[in-house]
Amino acid sequence: MPLPHFLLLVLAVILAAALTLVLAIALGVPLQVLALVTVVAALAAHLSARTGNGPRHTSEG
Repeated sequence: MPLPHFLLLVLAVILAAALTLVLAIALGVPLQVLALVTVVAALAAHLSARTGNGPRHTSEG
């Protein structure tokens, strides 16, 4: 991936995270609820990768 594309991807992720925080705060969502949703989503993504739907976490190949 060329460096400019990578940097634009990083910028897009940072802007999406900032927009999410601004909208959550504007809507009155408690930060604890937002943090819990984030942890649950990360756990689901991690478990999905471990069951073979993503990159392997072992050295088996």
